[in-house]
Amino acid sequence: MLCPMTKWTVNDIPQQNDRTYVVTGANSGLGLETARALAAKGAHVIMACRDLDRGRAAQARIQGGRTEVRRLDLADLESVREFAAAVESVDVLVNNAGIMMPPLRRTAQGFELQFGTNHLGHFALTGLLLDRLSAGDAPRVVTVTSSLHRTGSIRFDDLNAEKSYSPIGHYAQSKFANVLFGLELDRRLRKAGSPVLSLLAHPGYAATNLQSSGPVKLIALLGKPANLLLAQPAAHGAVPQLYAAAGSGAESGRFYGPSGFQEMRGRHPKEVRPVRAATDPDVAGRLWAVSEELTGVRFP
Repeated sequence: MLCPMTKWTVNDIPQQNDRTYVVTGANSGLGLETARALAAKGAHVIMACRDLDRGRAAQARIQGGRTEVRRLDLADLESVREFAAAVESVDVLVNNAGIMMPPLRRTAQGFELQFGTNHLGHFALTGLLLDRLSAGDAPRVVTVTSSLHRTGSIRFDDLNAEKSYSPIGHYAQSKFANVLFGLELDRRLRKAGSPVLSLLAHPGYAATNLQSSGPVKLIALLGKPANLLLAQPAAHGAVPQLYAAAGSGAESGRFYGPSGFQEMRGRHPKEVRPVRAATDPDVAGRLWAVSEELTGVRFP
């Protein structure tokens, strides 16, 4: 049985002076809380945000450390390339940003928006930054997924939602892809003898703007009261990914979530199990090959 961490909290994050973190989607929710906690420990945090004005407004709410806002649109691979090219050094990449259950939309390159943003954008970003991560101090890649990955699968025959589209189903697919990617990245890094660690995290049910601003109208309407009644604060939801990013005991290839009931909430992280289908190296390898083809990014 997997046991909770020993009451670990953000106060247990070691000092992060001289360390650089890239946090995607850092202008709100889990990303903002992650950036805030790391900056409070002295880290240099690059807040990767699609909207610079919102990013700067979020930056103004952070104290400590050194933060800077840079534009990154994960739904546009050209933006991903431009962002990555400007990053001189990085120790930890937190693949946090995501979109949730919108109406059918496409990325700049024509991919289904959730798969293109949540998976392909982060896949490309990680590959483009891997050389600088490899030169970093105790480098890590943290990929943030969702407990809904357990209902997902990869529709290899319809990745682009040309035959059918389900906001919930395609969200689950993108989160399932996150887990496949994080575990496959760990396998490849270990085989290559790389110093980079690959870890996964999920926040449980945390109150962010994902549930109310992104989804189709009916789901968004349901999300607002559910957030008020059931969700834990974003600061609590960010704890598993902060442990994965900066906890001294976090290990590569591991998956961390909230310690409370059904992994839905909790102030402390614990190691959790991904759904068994997401641990299949054959499916992960197939997704990796498809992702390289679609993004044009091949890992060094």
